[in-house]
Amino acid sequence: MKKHHISLLHAWEGILTGFKTQPNFRIHIFFSLLSLIGVWIFKVNSAELAIILFTIAAGLAFELINTAIEFTVDLLTDEYHILAKFAKDTAAGAMLIYAFFSICIAITIFLPKIWLFF
Repeated sequence: MKKHHISLLHAWEGILTGFKTQPNFRIHIFFSLLSLIGVWIFKVNSAELAIILFTIAAGLAFELINTAIEFTVDLLTDEYHILAKFAKDTAAGAMLIYAFFSICIAITIFLPKIWLFF
């Protein structure tokens, strides 16, 4: 059990590192909290809640993976290298695609509720 406890501590340190060092991670946290407030205000159903929770969890996880790729590339070279650029750009591109479709999910779930609310 001690080994698992240590693994959890390291994982928590990774989340804190992402929060402390990555402005985009903090932005994702902000919009995640905003979405959860929307869940409460607009009383989304359980299926919609599951979709929102999955979207939040995956987005935060993908942002941490993107950060890990950036840290790893920076560790391997501090000189400009086209492959380092490609690695960082494609990881950022993956996150951008995810963010775009997360917004599409939010619009699909919340826009009709906002429309009825007003």
